[in-house]
Amino acid sequence: MQTLYSHFLFLCFSCFSFVVLVHSWSQSQQFNQANNYEGSSNLVNLEYHMGPVLTAPISLYIIWYGHWNPTHQSTIRDFLYSLSSPAPFPSVSDWWRTVRLYTDQTGSNITGNIAISGEYYDYKYSHGNRLTRLTIQSIIKTSVSSYPRALPLNYHNGLYMVLTSSDVLVEEFCRAVCGFHYFTFPAIVGVTMPYFWVGYSGSQCPGMCAYPFAWPKYSGKPPPGSSGVDNIMGAPNGDAGADGMISVIAHELAEVSSNPLVNAWYAGDDPTAPTEIADLCVGVYGSGGGGGYVGEVYKDSWGNGFNVNGVRGRKFLVQWIWNPVKRRCFGPNAMD
Repeated sequence: MQTLYSHFLFLCFSCFSFVVLVHSWSQSQQFNQANNYEGSSNLVNLEYHMGPVLTAPISLYIIWYGHWNPTHQSTIRDFLYSLSSPAPFPSVSDWWRTVRLYTDQTGSNITGNIAISGEYYDYKYSHGNRLTRLTIQSIIKTSVSSYPRALPLNYHNGLYMVLTSSDVLVEEFCRAVCGFHYFTFPAIVGVTMPYFWVGYSGSQCPGMCAYPFAWPKYSGKPPPGSSGVDNIMGAPNGDAGADGMISVIAHELAEVSSNPLVNAWYAGDDPTAPTEIADLCVGVYGSGGGGGYVGEVYKDSWGNGFNVNGVRGRKFLVQWIWNPVKRRCFGPNAMD
């Protein structure tokens, strides 16, 4: 993964020892980052390493950890519904078509069928409100083993998404990462299956994980709501934290689908430090984007920024991803 956007966690278990790489993403550095660009480049060596991608229809399971605002939950659900549902162009499903260009060794494309197949509400904070990265897997274990409303343990085509609420502190969240993806360990969950985590940053670090809807602390700009704020982009669904989560969810979903076991699509010669298909385009949301400029995006009647349409009239701002055919960052709102 790209320097400044990936961090690694080395873990040891008592009965056996191994090195674990957890793929993660932080937005904060994009404000001053000068090496993001939406133009084509022959310097990017994105390769397929013969591992599986998610070609079967995805059964997505949401684990809501902590206390959640129902309005924010509705925004996130509608984005997920939009991945496989029609909406006016450019749509979320149009954005997902770039992800679908990636194939496995049989030539099968990543699926276009993503369905919310279950939700689990861990409102009692089963593992407390201070979590390590490894605890995320324990939360998944709790969700599939709790009586009487457990999620199914679906290791065939299940994908588990853990979302933590505003009052939950996750290791390195707001300091180094906004989300990460990996796969579960049989020693914890019982099987190996892909998952990803994203935290709500609205009250903890909107400038880091919800940019461009809030200024990074080091930008010298005042916080949202204070006098003198200028040129800050409005969140299309009314909440910087929830709208910021949407782009992080999109980022992680694209990468876990194209590199679920960390042996499929990535750039770089070192498999312990891969640059994945969304890492190549962090901070780019439209044509001309890069170096802290999000690119050309649309504005709704209230002046809020967006680049894709979703179900029920929703609008979202999601980062672009690397298009292997065009060999550049790309989204359906591209001007060319």
